[in-house]
Amino acid sequence: MAGIVIENVSKTFPGEDGKIEALKNVSLTIEPGDIYGIIGMSGAGKSTLVRCMNFLEMPSQGRVLIDGRSLGDLTEKELRAQRQDIGMIFQHFNLLMQKSVIENVCFPLHIQGKKKKEARQRARELLEIVGLSEKEKAFPAQLSGGQKQRVAIARALASDPKILLCDEATSALDPQTTSSILELLKDINQRFSITIVIITHQMSVVREICKHVAILSEGEVVEQGLVSDIFDHPRSREAREMIRTDSGSDLASSGKEAREEISSGRKIRIVFSENSAFEPVIANLVLTFREPVNILRANTRNVGGVAKGEMILEFMKDSPNQEAMRRYLVERGLAVEEVTGDV
Repeated sequence: MAGIVIENVSKTFPGEDGKIEALKNVSLTIEPGDIYGIIGMSGAGKSTLVRCMNFLEMPSQGRVLIDGRSLGDLTEKELRAQRQDIGMIFQHFNLLMQKSVIENVCFPLHIQGKKKKEARQRARELLEIVGLSEKEKAFPAQLSGGQKQRVAIARALASDPKILLCDEATSALDPQTTSSILELLKDINQRFSITIVIITHQMSVVREICKHVAILSEGEVVEQGLVSDIFDHPRSREAREMIRTDSGSDLASSGKEAREEISSGRKIRIVFSENSAFEPVIANLVLTFREPVNILRANTRNVGGVAKGEMILEFMKDSPNQEAMRRYLVERGLAVEEVTGDV
């Protein structure tokens, strides 16, 4: 296993109107064996950051350390050797289209000087791990998107890396295929104790596979921590927006009269934990305070393998019971936060 420490990393590029700051003083610690998510919208600096992790991009300032060794202190030869410990998979697979599946997986092994027989034996082992043993003679054009990504994962594993960097690895895939690839990555993480870094703009990917996450916006880390903590208590505007727009089945509130009466009232977001999911808490809330509550949104999401229920509620406008109702929910073990703006 290998850990990654990013210390005050900044990266600037020349632009027509001066320097472009892609990264601004980014600091992260990724523990050995973790599955760590880095999430942000387009232009947030995610891909630049992941390329700095293996020094395909040299930081303008700051340090990147792998197992305590600063990549900036390594010679070119030492850096090439270090990169063999860092596998990488991409959104568009980057397979060699004129080579068969097994030849694609063998390619990095040939570069390392492995003999053909040894390389093919290792490639077949990896194809079995990713579930593509029967496709070794096929060519990339004959594969589905999910199968191509499995070949890319097998190829990335060929050099026995300690770290696997995944740059938008599921963005080109449909939801069902995405889930199967994420399950494969979780299995690889557990089987080989490989540290995995997931670069994505999809909160659904982070909550399904990652333990920790950092949220990037305009080159800066605006929030980081356990995925479950950020889901329950997001502090940044970016985190709240990503959770709000995360895919999930919403339940619209019913009753035109109640909606009109509550309209423009105070809104809160509540999250049901494992210990708070057994009581009909909303029904009891209404019975206790004898006033309607509007359910604006409701869904259930998988966060790190744990099902979490989420609702956005709206209280009656100018109700004198708003704070008491909020305390009622907190006392019953629910995570509660204020919601501003449209939902």
